[in-house]
Amino acid sequence: MPRRRDRTRGEAVRPQPDVPTPARPVVAGVRPDRSRHPGSRVYRWTSRHRQTVDVLLALALALVFLLPVLAYGDDASSGDRWQDAGWLLMAISAGLVVPLAWRRTAPVPAAAVMVAACLVQVTLGSEPVIADGLVLMMVYALAAYAPRWASIAGLWTALGGAVLFTLRYVNPFATSAWTGDPVVSGPQTRAEVTSAIVSMLVFLGFVAALVVVVWLFGDITRSRMLQQRELAEHAARLELQQAQERELAAADERARIAREMHDIVAHSLSVIITQADGARYASAADPAVAPRTLATIAETGRSSLREMRRILGVLRDDDRAETTPLPTLADLDELVATVRLSGLDVAVDTTGTPAPQRLSAGAQLVVYRVVQEALTNVLKHAGGTPHARVALDWGADTLGITVVDDGRGVTRVDLTGLAGARQGLRGMRERIELFDGALEAGPRPGGGFRVRATLPYEEESR
Repeated sequence: MPRRRDRTRGEAVRPQPDVPTPARPVVAGVRPDRSRHPGSRVYRWTSRHRQTVDVLLALALALVFLLPVLAYGDDASSGDRWQDAGWLLMAISAGLVVPLAWRRTAPVPAAAVMVAACLVQVTLGSEPVIADGLVLMMVYALAAYAPRWASIAGLWTALGGAVLFTLRYVNPFATSAWTGDPVVSGPQTRAEVTSAIVSMLVFLGFVAALVVVVWLFGDITRSRMLQQRELAEHAARLELQQAQERELAAADERARIAREMHDIVAHSLSVIITQADGARYASAADPAVAPRTLATIAETGRSSLREMRRILGVLRDDDRAETTPLPTLADLDELVATVRLSGLDVAVDTTGTPAPQRLSAGAQLVVYRVVQEALTNVLKHAGGTPHARVALDWGADTLGITVVDDGRGVTRVDLTGLAGARQGLRGMRERIELFDGALEAGPRPGGGFRVRATLPYEEESR
C-alpha cells in the first residue's frame, strides 16, 4: 500500500487504485450478480487506468476545441493581424488542451505548459480561443493532485492570469505590443469610459470568483482523498491486526488443547496400565481381582473418552457436541478415588476454611489438573508401593496445593531425559502462571517428589 504523504509538507497527493477490501461471505450455491452494478465496474476501471482516461479526455477536448480553431483560422489568416493566424491560434489551443492528458499524473509540468501558452497569447495579443476556459480544469487539478506549494502557486497564477486577460482583452485602452493598434475599440465619451471600466471590473471579479470556487472544489477533493487514504490504511492495519490476533488465539487454543489432552491421556493411560499390570500378577492368586480391575479400567476409559469428546467437540461446528462441565474442586474426591483404585495410597488434607467461590471456574480447573498431573506422575515414576498426600491450604489470599510422595521419585537427571515429565511439569507451570500463581516441583531430600503450587484468589470471584 502506498504511504500517505503529509499534506503540511507540501507533497503531492497522487491518485491511488482502489484498496481491496475483505471479501463478503458468499452463501453456498449463490454467486453475487455483479452485472447489476455496472457503475461500480466502470468506477473500478477508471480508477485503475487514470492515465488512459485523461488521455481519452484530452483527445475528446481536442476534437471539441481544436476543430473550430481550424475552421476559423483560414479566415483569420487572411486578415492583416498575423497574431490571429490559424496556425498560431491552433498552437495556442493545443498548448491549452494537450497538457490535460497529464493533469493528474504530472500536474506541475502540465500546468507549466499551459501557463506558457497563455503568456504567449496575452503577450502577442492574439484573439481569445474557446480553449481558454480549460485553465479552470488545470486549477482544479493543481488543487487536488499537485503538491501543496504548487496548489497555492497555481491559485495565485490563475488570479494573475485573470488580471492580465482582463487588461488585455476587456480593457478599452489596451493596445497590441507588436503593432500598437488597439485590441478593442476605445470608448469615445466619459460615460462610455466609466461603463467600460465597470464592465472590466465586473468581468475580473467574476473570473476571479470562478477561479477561487474551482480551486476550493479541488482542495476539497484533496482533503477527501487524504481522508479515504487514511481510512484505507486504517482498515488495512485493522485487518492485519485481526489476522495476527486470530493466529495468536489459534496458537493459544492449540496449546490449551495440547495441555488438556496430555493431562487426560497421561492420567487415564497411567491408571489403565497400572491396573492391567496389577491384575495380571494378582489374578493368579485371587481371580476375583480381575473383574474389579477390569471395571476400574472401563470406568477410567469411559471418563477419559467423555473428556476427550468434550475437548474435541468444541472444534466442530455441531450443535450435538457434548457440553460436559469442566472439572472443578468438587471433582477432586472422584479423582482421588480413581487413583486409589489403581493401588496408590492417597491421603487428602485440608487446612483453613474452604472457599471455592473465591476461585473462578478456570482457576478450579487449574487446581484439578495440577493434582491430576502430580498423582499421575506418582503412578508413573514413583515405583514400588508409594504413598501420596494431597494438601489444600486455604489461606487468607492464596490457595496452596501440595502433592508429595515417598517413592523413588524422579531425579533431575531423569527429568532431562523424559519428554513426558517435562511436558507435564511445563503444562502445570503454564496453567498456574496464567492465573498469576507459582509452581515448584522437584525431588525431596529424603526421597520422593514434591509439587508445590500457590494460586491467588480472584477478587471478582468473591
